Amino acid sequence: MITEREHDAPPPADDDFAKALLEWEEQRLDPAQRNGQHGTEFQTQSRVPVKALYTPRDLAGHDVLRDEGFPGQPPFTRGIQPTMYRGRTWSIRQYAGYGTAHDANQRFRFLLANGQPGLSVAFDLPTQMGLDSDDARSAGEVGQVGVAIDSVHDMEDLFAEIPLDRVSTSMTINAPAAVLVAMYVVAAERQGVAAAAVMGTVQNDVLKEYVARGTYIYPPAPSLRLAADLIAWCSRNASKFNPISLSGYHIREAGSTAPQEMAFAIANACAYVAAAIERGVPVDDFAPKLSWIFNTHIDFLEEVAKYRALRRMWARIMSERFEARDPRSLMLRTHTQTGGSTLTAQQPENNIVRAAIEALAAVLGGVQSLALSCYDEALSIPTQKAQRIAVRTQQIIAEETGVTNTVDPLAGSYYIEWLTDELERRATALYGEVEGRGGAVACIESGWMQQLIQDEAYRAEQAVASGERVVVGVNKYTETEEAETPLLFRPDERALREQLERLRRHRQERDATTAAASLEALRSAASGDADLMPSLLDAVRAEATLGEICGTMREVFGEYRPSGSI
Repeated sequence: MITEREHDAPPPADDDFAKALLEWEEQRLDPAQRNGQHGTEFQTQSRVPVKALYTPRDLAGHDVLRDEGFPGQPPFTRGIQPTMYRGRTWSIRQYAGYGTAHDANQRFRFLLANGQPGLSVAFDLPTQMGLDSDDARSAGEVGQVGVAIDSVHDMEDLFAEIPLDRVSTSMTINAPAAVLVAMYVVAAERQGVAAAAVMGTVQNDVLKEYVARGTYIYPPAPSLRLAADLIAWCSRNASKFNPISLSGYHIREAGSTAPQEMAFAIANACAYVAAAIERGVPVDDFAPKLSWIFNTHIDFLEEVAKYRALRRMWARIMSERFEARDPRSLMLRTHTQTGGSTLTAQQPENNIVRAAIEALAAVLGGVQSLALSCYDEALSIPTQKAQRIAVRTQQIIAEETGVTNTVDPLAGSYYIEWLTDELERRATALYGEVEGRGGAVACIESGWMQQLIQDEAYRAEQAVASGERVVVGVNKYTETEEAETPLLFRPDERALREQLERLRRHRQERDATTAAASLEALRSAASGDADLMPSLLDAVRAEATLGEICGTMREVFGEYRPSGSI
């Protein structure tokens, strides 16, 4: 039994500790590693080498006050709030949306009734690409991976009986983000809710589309212009709305390592911050509204350390590079979603366990909002049962596990602190290389950023194929008792027919002259250097459709074609 005196005794002198450590390594560790170790190389999924044991000697140069500090104050390593989940748990969200706006509205109300306090909207591929549902390029995709939005009337239906001044909505939309936010604001106006009272977040991080997802429309420069115009407009007119959710999530889904996810997301963020400042908006006027989304993968301790390192890295960049002085400008407030790419179509129930472990890592890392990728998501749009399990998983973590009782409970672990420092070191070095190459836009246009991610994705794929990296149910423990294909959700043809008919009626019933005039005014604004948000809002109020609005800007800005594409 350890007595109080023994517990409080000072650590041994460094010389004594070094001698004892060497003795342990020679007499205990080395023989054990030769005789009983299940591998010869140990590393995180991001290929960071991992030692068998970490001690205070691994934290040489680590300053507790400088590098960890205290929760609620810079550098925010230990969390952005003094009490963290003791005062308020993270926001529980589930990514949802399919079919028509009416269909998605029913699912949203189901989730709200089951304890989810906020919404996270998935849009279908045509909407993400700024196309109307009756565009020939939309064939086969309407309502398939999210909800179809063609006009402000669809947005009104999407949030019918959902008060937009009381329910916070996160919208995963990028290239046409400014248009969708304009529709959201006008839909709120028609509910009687002023823009200043609207709550929510829009992703609006189009730069990562060029390196990760591919749902871009315009070249990077005009895309950055649209994103910055939206940030500036919201900072002046919609103070409760977060105008950009800076994304590492999709960079990681594309195959990056954790340090690449960190570095590239922050480099993209710096491009937006600089562009907003160029529009005359003081950094402390908009930086407190910046929010993030990151991806939580299955390497549990690496993910915990990643979030701690991200907060510290961002606080230092905002303070030193952009000279932000409001402590809120230094906070990295993040939503996270468990890794969709970590889900397997084989033995899909295993994904419930994966998502729970990833969610716990995110919580121990100190995130502000969380969504779980559902266990059947590798097969189809999630069913209601799968989404309920995902919500209940978060509630179990919050209510039953005890991890919310204290702030940053893994702090002080020699390994966690070393790994936090190491991830920040690697990400900072990579961020410095991006800036040295001219910044995020230049690295995207050259294809350099994309190539690094593709190389890493290939390495990971080869590791799974060779068995070097185990994925349970895929390349090991592949026996299964599944006798039948699980019941999956699929939108039906009815959704497409209804959406096309709704769009046809919308065009027939609106004032075509007013709509055309609004689009001509938008064309004129896009051809110059004017702020585009007023023209976008006018076009939405004039009942112009998403495809018409984005098409008008296509004619001015052109469409992006990656180097080497036809």
